[in-house]
Amino acid sequence: MQRYAALAPTAWGLDLPGVVTGLPEGQQATALTFDACGGPGGSRYDAELIDFLRAHDVPATLFLNARWIDANPHTFEQLAADPLFEIGNHGTVHRPLSVTGRSAEGIAGTGGVGEVYDEVAGNAHKLTELLGRPPRFFRSGTAYYDDVAVRVVADLGERIAGFTVNADGGATLPAAEVRQEVASAPPGAIVIGHMNQPGRGTARGVAAALPGLLAAGRRFVRLSDAL
Repeated sequence: MQRYAALAPTAWGLDLPGVVTGLPEGQQATALTFDACGGPGGSRYDAELIDFLRAHDVPATLFLNARWIDANPHTFEQLAADPLFEIGNHGTVHRPLSVTGRSAEGIAGTGGVGEVYDEVAGNAHKLTELLGRPPRFFRSGTAYYDDVAVRVVADLGERIAGFTVNADGGATLPAAEVRQEVASAPPGAIVIGHMNQPGRGTARGVAAALPGLLAAGRRFVRLSDAL
């Protein structure tokens, strides 16, 4: 921790150096990613969304928070055992990553390097024990970071997955808007959505958008398939 003691953050946001916001140049596939945030109101499971992906053989990377895993142990086991999906680290208590406590979207950030470490490593340890291997990708609660926190994540051996297209606006958009966002995602995009808010517009919007993309020959990949 001492190596970061003298460092003060100089940048804050969704798209910083070290945050992967798209697939490598020339990649013609699209990566769907879905977050499960956990905690009060955030530990539900959108079975309709996951069932649709399975029915159409569409892979995705699922970013799971430790609290969501604890609330859904049997569902977690099923998802982890399904080769269609890759499990990513969505933090221990779903906080923006900041060494100064900076907030994002009304959620207080981590208050120092130690809390950044706990947010990343706590859930990484849980996932390593459950999966038998460490997660490759991390996404913070809200997907906000400062540049010092980005360095900490890299030193912990995980890559930060940002996004190109915000498909569901934090599970707030109606299905028609989700459909439009997903349908317009270009090849090489990383698409973010949510799998913990059944009944919102995400599942229906994704289900409306994907058949047309698949018919047009669009491929979908897990992040580890392309990065």
